Order: sequence, then C-alpha cells, then structure tokens
Amino acid sequence: MMEGWKHSLSRRVATVVLLGFAVTLNGCGHETKVTRVDTGIVTDLSGRWNDTDSQMVAEALVKEALANPWLGKFSKAKNREPVVIVGTVLNKSHEHINVQTFVSDLERELTNSQKVTFVAGKGEREEVRDERREQAVHAREDTQKAPGKELGADYMMRGSIATILDEQDSAKAVFYQVDLEMVDMENNIKAWFGQKKIKKVIEKKRTIF
Repeated sequence: MMEGWKHSLSRRVATVVLLGFAVTLNGCGHETKVTRVDTGIVTDLSGRWNDTDSQMVAEALVKEALANPWLGKFSKAKNREPVVIVGTVLNKSHEHINVQTFVSDLERELTNSQKVTFVAGKGEREEVRDERREQAVHAREDTQKAPGKELGADYMMRGSIATILDEQDSAKAVFYQVDLEMVDMENNIKAWFGQKKIKKVIEKKRTIF
C-alpha cells in the first residue's frame, strides 16, 4: 500500500510540474496579430511623426503656398504657369524621419494642383538624361528625345522639419515645426514662407496586475 501511495504522489508531482511548465511557456509566448485598416485612418501608436502628419502638413502648406500672391503675379507677368521644383527638406528633429516620403507628398500636391508646372528633381533628372543618352544610341531616330529641351525651374520649394521635446516621468510633449519657403531661382528672393505646427502629448499609463 505504501508503494501505491508513493506512486500516486509521484504522478501528482509530475502533473504539477508539467502544468507549471505549460503556464510558463504560455506566459512567455508572444501572439502576433495583424489587422488591415483603411490607409485614411489615423494610427498614432508611438506618437512620433507618421504618414498622417506628412500628408496633412503637405496638403496644408501647398494649399497655402498656391493661394499666395506670388503665383498670380508671376502668371500675369509671364503669361504662363511657374515651373516649380522641390529641393532639400532637412530633418532637424530628434527623430528619424523619412523626409523623402514628405517630399513625395509635396510633389504630389504640387503636381495635382494644376496651378504650377512641376519638374523632376535632381536625382530623377539624371535618370531621365541617362535614358536619353541610351535612346541616342539604341532607339529609332524618329523616336529619340533630343537633349537641351528641359524646362528650367522658376521656383524651388525647400525647408526643414524641427522638433522641441518636453518630457517628465511618463508623459512627454513633442512640438513639430515644419518651415517651407518658395525661392525665386533667378534672384534668390523668397517669394513665400509657410509654417505648420503640430503638438502631440504622449502619456504612458502603467498597468498593475
């Protein structure tokens, strides 16, 4: 009978150990859940600069720039739309910001406005020029595009993204300031200056189990 009791006790101990091991594994495991959402939905997960900020700022500043008197004055004087190019947008913030995405948003807004003639940037022009050189060698003569017919930009849009960070304990406030300017390529005159500010407060709540 003693042997049977010992055997029963051993089985119980083994069961408890296995259950404890299973609970430990379950507690340490990570479940990944992916949900597809509409790209128009604002998803502020970290509080950092995101796609919503980029689109919102680009739309607001381009709209402001094209409503400024410089555009009407140029069109009246030259009897045509100004040719615009987007130059460098500097990231002066404390975050890693994909500035090229913001530049692309600016380019899209300028192009789709139909109020200016938008031309390709420096890196894109080099690619197009390489293609023209290829055409000069390999393409039919009647389909080749001759060099020296590019449109020179009348204005360059350029600027910067900067931040001010204030934090204490589990809360922080991030202040974003985006400055853009439209520079006359002929005389370096700044025909327009625009500014957009965003302020975010991020609070981390502690969860007590």
